[in-house]
Amino acid sequence: MLMNRRTFSTALVAGAAASLLVKSEAIAKTITPNVRNVVFVHGLFADGSCWSKVIGRLQAQGLNCTSVQNPLTSLPDTLDAARRVLDRQDGPTVLVGHSFSGVVVSDVGVHPAVSSLVYIAARAPDAGEDYTALAREYPTPPASAGIVFDDDEGRLSEQAFLHDFAGDLPEAEAKVLYAVQQPFHKALLSGVTANAAWHSKPSYYAVSAEDRTINPDLQRFMAKRMNATTIELKASHLSLVSQPDAVSQLILKAAGA
Repeated sequence: MLMNRRTFSTALVAGAAASLLVKSEAIAKTITPNVRNVVFVHGLFADGSCWSKVIGRLQAQGLNCTSVQNPLTSLPDTLDAARRVLDRQDGPTVLVGHSFSGVVVSDVGVHPAVSSLVYIAARAPDAGEDYTALAREYPTPPASAGIVFDDDEGRLSEQAFLHDFAGDLPEAEAKVLYAVQQPFHKALLSGVTANAAWHSKPSYYAVSAEDRTINPDLQRFMAKRMNATTIELKASHLSLVSQPDAVSQLILKAAGA
């Protein structure tokens, strides 16, 4: 009888160990390792260099960063440019968009390399949604009046750029950014997204409380609708330039750091 008990105890311990091993393996499969890649997409009135302050901070943390040079010609062109960069990533990737490029994040965020989405004062349309109609439900931001066109190409006037787009930056710094703004084509604004990746992927949003380019209440609505982890910054539309530490911390959180 003693031997039977001893045998039973041994079997019980062995079974428990085996069960723990199986559970440990299952848990390991469900835990995503910390992300090592971040892909950035810029919006209107900018180019890829607008992310420089954030990129430097994330590179110092060991993250591999790539800033897409958004062509701003048409929505298909813009989405293709982001997909090509995502195709080159070697593992889980945080996809970050500012302003108009939230449209890009929402659409191409379904890419299998993308583990999470970060919106910085960005558009966040639902699939097939008319963003312009949604924006009309809120007061028109002052920067809209400063858009000027040369035939098919649109850009911000210097006055609107300095005061309504980059209002919390030193004037000298804002003028440098104004000098490198990339014009957008009218066709870009007529595109509609086919996907809304925020329905299925973890999402993060930085609201700019002093934004004069996208209405802050519209930003809050979109962040709440996607159930995003949200921070609110006392910043202009260019929080990625004026508050790169806070923006970097939000991206690190999205990366699991």
